Amino acid sequence: MLKLFSLKQKKQSGQEQTENKSSNKTTAAELRLQKDISELDTGKTLSVYFPDKNNIVEFIVYCKPDEGIYKHGCFAFRFKIPPTYPHDPPKVKCETKVFHPNIDEEGNVCLNVLREDWKPILSLNAILYGLQYLFLEPNPDDPLNKEAANLYRDNKAAFYAQVQRSMRESGAYR
Repeated sequence: MLKLFSLKQKKQSGQEQTENKSSNKTTAAELRLQKDISELDTGKTLSVYFPDKNNIVEFIVYCKPDEGIYKHGCFAFRFKIPPTYPHDPPKVKCETKVFHPNIDEEGNVCLNVLREDWKPILSLNAILYGLQYLFLEPNPDDPLNKEAANLYRDNKAAFYAQVQRSMRESGAYR
């Protein structure tokens, strides 16, 4: 009787250890994400910050354009990687208030590789390049902020002044 009880305890203990190991498993999305992170090409205008070092699926990218209308600004983008990554793109929100044709008041970003042009072959680098390009060449033909897009098309000087004002007000200047 004693042996049966100890065997039952060992079996239960083994199941608990197996459950603990399986809960610590790295998902396919995390494996791909680790690869993408290791291959990031941030250059001097981008930096990546992980608020929680144990959570690689949520992080912040800082974009600091060194030319163009948004030069000297620092814009924070929060990335959330879905469990279905790379089959689905990351969710990206701009946390810095900015007057931009492709970024709305809530921080939603209009970037084709975050929507219809996303393919699993793309990596985080494609998104980072896209964000950099949005600051160099805003796209008024695919706007989220129609006011900014119209001003960009119709009056570049007024658009530039509004961008500078919004960057001062939001503290984006660095």
